[in-house]
Amino acid sequence: MGSTEVATKPHAVCIPVPAQSHIKAMLKFAKLLHHRGFHITFVNTEFNHKRFLKSLGSNSLDGLPDFRFKAIPDSLPDSDEDATQDVTLLCESVRKQNLLAPFHALLAKLNNDAISTSSNPPVTCIVSDGFMSTFTITAAEEIGAPIVLFYTIAACSFMGCKQLRAVVEKGLAPLKDESCFTNGYLDTVIDWIPGMRDIRLRDLPTFLQTTNADDTMLNFIMEATDRAHEASAVVLHTFDALEPDVLDALSSMLPHVYTVGPLQLHLNQIPEHPLKTGYSLWKEETECLEWLNTKAPNSVVYVNFGSIAVMTPEQLVEFGWGLANSKLSFFWVIRPDLVFGESAILPPEFVAETKERGLIAGWCPQEQVLNHPSVGGFLTHSGWNSTVESITAGVPMLCWPFFGDQQMDCRYTCNEWGIGMEISNDVKRDEVEKLVKELMEREKGKKMKNKVMEWKKLAEEGP
Repeated sequence: MGSTEVATKPHAVCIPVPAQSHIKAMLKFAKLLHHRGFHITFVNTEFNHKRFLKSLGSNSLDGLPDFRFKAIPDSLPDSDEDATQDVTLLCESVRKQNLLAPFHALLAKLNNDAISTSSNPPVTCIVSDGFMSTFTITAAEEIGAPIVLFYTIAACSFMGCKQLRAVVEKGLAPLKDESCFTNGYLDTVIDWIPGMRDIRLRDLPTFLQTTNADDTMLNFIMEATDRAHEASAVVLHTFDALEPDVLDALSSMLPHVYTVGPLQLHLNQIPEHPLKTGYSLWKEETECLEWLNTKAPNSVVYVNFGSIAVMTPEQLVEFGWGLANSKLSFFWVIRPDLVFGESAILPPEFVAETKERGLIAGWCPQEQVLNHPSVGGFLTHSGWNSTVESITAGVPMLCWPFFGDQQMDCRYTCNEWGIGMEISNDVKRDEVEKLVKELMEREKGKKMKNKVMEWKKLAEEGP
């Protein structure tokens, strides 16, 4: 490739939130941009850069001449732990602008290299996770480049985040006192959010569920959407048919709103991407696919609570016995850090009872699992990546939302799209057993399966 060709290529610097689901969505988006002729610089934090090398192999981030990986410090204490970092500490670091100087220095270096070595073109735009906008918009202004904010969440969740400021201004949050968690206050219906109906306080991003006006997460989310209108465009990982009302409302509030989902369906349309890097910060165990091959079509419940959700030992045991008592086959991903502060241990009786029809792994290639013919239902934390992947695989869901935007995803999955049922936060084995059977064997489950196949078809028709 000649130097003039390098110089004329558009160069996008992509920076995700340093968490598994955000990195995965951003990396897919970056691959699509690269396929369309962009030079890509993909920026992870040093902590996650190291985790990728550990899970994918020491050459995994060598990249390509026109798809480079770079790392910047996150200013959190050093750690070699193979676990998700403390979300609050990460957000505090972003709020304090700790990443601005190293990010700006990297942009300056990329532009200097473009002048001196012609190995890469100058930076022409920044594609930032929307939740990093508090410092990335400033960095973009400093180098005079346009910025696109990519929110790796549903349009309904983005709208929820965007309305938190109004919720606070109306005095509905922060909560007056602890009694608000138990007295039904969170069931208050909010009827003034554009493009949305029947939304309760409890469906909005959980960060408003605090009694502290200075709460880090509440302020972080408000600040991360405050400047969205300053971006050249806002991109959401959804598709038009799924959320038309909210998307219309957002389009009237922000200059340019685009949908880009589901990303995997776009990637399926192009030849295999030359960048072979995987998306996972944990080592994926693929033996489960051989186990799934031995099971009948639509007979297995897949259980995975994502990369951040945690539960108590009691909740783990209730989920376990609910699955065991259903007498159905299940494949359950239990991360090493799934249980609060201790290792996830299931009773020996459970292991004995389920050894013929249950499989447990530490992490897995989720999309391959969801698309496996033997998987008939998904017990999920309702993270947005998982929800989109379930829709594109045509798999109905049982939802146990944990925090953040997951409550809103669950609300829409169950109430608007008709493809899920919610498990109450206070997990009880009888309820788990009943809902798992309903999902896999009964009339309601069949209806949800038909409905999710309709959404899958609409997703394939895109955008």
